Amino acid sequence: MYKTLFWTGDADGQLHLLDQTLLPLQIQNTVCTSAVDVWHAIKTLKVRGAPAIGVAAAYGLVIGLQSVRNAETNEFLTEVDRMAEYLATSRPTAVNLFWALDRMRSVAREAAATSSTSQADSAAQIHDRMLAEARRIELEDQDMCAAIGRNGSTLIKSGMSILTHCNAGALATAGDGTALSVMFQAAREGKQIHVYADETRPLLQGARLTTWELLQREIPVTLICDNMAAQVMKEGRIQIVITGADRIAANGDAANKIGTYGVAVLARHHGIPFCVAAPSNTFDLSLPDGSRIPIEQRASEEVSCGFGTRTAPENVNIYNPAFDVTPAELITAIITERGIIQSPTTQSVHDHFAVDGQQRFGGSEI
Repeated sequence: MYKTLFWTGDADGQLHLLDQTLLPLQIQNTVCTSAVDVWHAIKTLKVRGAPAIGVAAAYGLVIGLQSVRNAETNEFLTEVDRMAEYLATSRPTAVNLFWALDRMRSVAREAAATSSTSQADSAAQIHDRMLAEARRIELEDQDMCAAIGRNGSTLIKSGMSILTHCNAGALATAGDGTALSVMFQAAREGKQIHVYADETRPLLQGARLTTWELLQREIPVTLICDNMAAQVMKEGRIQIVITGADRIAANGDAANKIGTYGVAVLARHHGIPFCVAAPSNTFDLSLPDGSRIPIEQRASEEVSCGFGTRTAPENVNIYNPAFDVTPAELITAIITERGIIQSPTTQSVHDHFAVDGQQRFGGSEI
């Protein structure tokens, strides 16, 4: 079995990432020994998927601080902030990136406040605490993926065909994935399912990654071009759509890979349930709706010269947003590790995260 990412060593260790730009032709790890390596890996999609980006960024912060373990505490904390701000510039849409970095910064500040040792010793101890926190974030993601799979599988009946868009599997997380975790769990329960995977233009995450993962798990999968989804639905081949998400606003509007919104519109027209699977840390409850979600604009070459072959004139204008936002009214349910939000609204999302009368998210009050 493959691992999307893993850490080796102690505080002076390294982050290993499965290079997803080479799949499915090559299975090769990239070893990150600097924060620049991690930033580049996130930016160039060697590691991708909101949860995996968050875990990678947490470890990236640990790597970036290895050279200042012996610094004075205040100098170390200044470097924590500088390095976190740098890593945060790698991609703008996936909220897990910022969530993980903010959590790591909080741990650093808390560790500094409670330290009773010398300044230099304190910096090393803070760094050790941060590595422990990065490992905790990774393990929590694995647990969340498993819980999403269990919750989402309750929506799946044997004999169903499921359409998914982009890749929301183990390659997008530290665990078993979000949308694909539902399918993996259904298969483990003995349910006979078939998956239709959109190719997901322009970088073909569905064709290259989702089909590869499903074949690894021996789950029947059929690859279709993005513009075939309507016809496949019209033919009655799809009973449910399940996708992942990179950021979900407080009202349930969900940003995901470009093309997801169109799939949701088609699903509504054909009377097919459209579900989103995502962990709690993909919600950005500071945003009232999806209009506030920043949409990453990527290089025009991804469209005009994908995978090294030019398919458009050199001087043509190209618009290449990496994500779109599906309005909550098109979403039948959002599956999280806590349960299922049916027909998401601001109130139902609020209630989903309410604990003892207070709304909490990622350990912090909102």
